[in-house]
Amino acid sequence: MRDPLSVLTDAFTSFLFGKVETTRLPVRTSTGQAQAVYLPTAAPGLGDSGVIIGREVYSGKGYIYDPFQLYGQQLPAPHWLVLGESGNGKSALEKTYVLRQLRFRDRQVVVLDAQGEDGAGEWNLIAQELGITPIRLDAMAALDDGIRLNPLDPAITTTGQLALLRTIIEVAMGHGLDERSGFALKVAHAYVNETITDRQPVLMDIVEQLRHPEPESAEAMNVDLDDVRAWGLDVALVLDRLVDGDLRGMFDGPTTVGIDLDAPLIVFDLSHIDRNSIAMPILMAIVGVWLEHTWIRPDRRKRIFLVEEAWHIINSPFVAQLFQRLLKFGRRLGLSFVAVVHHLSDVVDGAAAREAAAILKMASTRTIYAQKADEARATGRVLGLPRWAVEIIPTLTPGIAVWDVNGNVQVVKHLVTEAERPLVFTDRAMTENSQESDAADALELEGRLPDDMRAAEWEAEQRAALLERQRRLNESSESTVA
Repeated sequence: MRDPLSVLTDAFTSFLFGKVETTRLPVRTSTGQAQAVYLPTAAPGLGDSGVIIGREVYSGKGYIYDPFQLYGQQLPAPHWLVLGESGNGKSALEKTYVLRQLRFRDRQVVVLDAQGEDGAGEWNLIAQELGITPIRLDAMAALDDGIRLNPLDPAITTTGQLALLRTIIEVAMGHGLDERSGFALKVAHAYVNETITDRQPVLMDIVEQLRHPEPESAEAMNVDLDDVRAWGLDVALVLDRLVDGDLRGMFDGPTTVGIDLDAPLIVFDLSHIDRNSIAMPILMAIVGVWLEHTWIRPDRRKRIFLVEEAWHIINSPFVAQLFQRLLKFGRRLGLSFVAVVHHLSDVVDGAAAREAAAILKMASTRTIYAQKADEARATGRVLGLPRWAVEIIPTLTPGIAVWDVNGNVQVVKHLVTEAERPLVFTDRAMTENSQESDAADALELEGRLPDDMRAAEWEAEQRAALLERQRRLNESSESTVA
């Protein structure tokens, strides 16, 4: 019960001045701090047309992405770079993205599958489910009537054939061709194309012509025949490796009949090739150019070219130059190139730094999964990520990534449906205790969370932790300005 004197005082004050309301002093704050205080505030999405990826962590709303829908309005190019250490969800994202894109009738996907175990690539299960046989490139299998891709396939223009031959040789030699070797190769290639008309020319024809050049070739440049033979000797030795060396069988004969380039999904299984050998970039070059001339057509289909272990491409100057040209088809013929890389330092500090910078510049979409702090800072500098995004990258858990879509930066949790889970997470990946497997992805995305924590509680904690980190960063930024 109130003191009678206080009641009398309040009544007298109200009589003289009117009723007095208690007021709070205003709080002065920054826009960045206000965003952390008012939780409903969130960055705008990318629209509602395309394939769903998952949920935006801060707001909980659905996150939808499609480079073909966004191109021209929010995206200057449809190409996409995916980064992150193993076991954080890159593989699950790639597979579900492709499966969801294939629900559109005008989509077609080619995958270069460079990973796998037990004699099959990672995409083998998805290919089987869709009734598709992967194109397995294996030197041993090719000797027993396996898959062959002919660099001199008539479907490839003569200019493309010569460019491909030069790239193969330069990758294998580790340096560019000098003018004399290039001349010998050009003369041999021209002679083979002019004289062999009853069948597909093959690499052995080029090797034989380099070893035994025609007198007309020397006379055309007014040089001695022995000089032309000497200029082409190193080139012949390199090509001989594809004919009679450790890579024989895959490229030394006519292209295998029956490769279905109209299938919705085309998988090149490279899992039998040593990822660290010179064979991998050579394979990438041959497959890339072969697809450029046989697969990409102006038929209004939207095509996706997904390359795992893409640093084999970007780290080789000669192969990178070929793929730069391939990326330019994105604007003209509707091609979206998806490159999956573990560490950005693998390519930006390599021999093809200039070519890598050009390819990275073409990728308007960047998805970054968890990385160590030093790697995250380096990635942030190269890609121009905001400070808050760089700071949270080392703290991200499997299945959550920072998405930068032409400057629209959000934190997204990738979701996998019940129908997709058996195709994305194989039994082997679920049981292996290996950093290279996707067991961490499956544990996270299946809902079997640490300490039996419920999914809703876990997501709330994740959101609160991210907001708290951003609030501290904003406070630090404000104090610096002051």
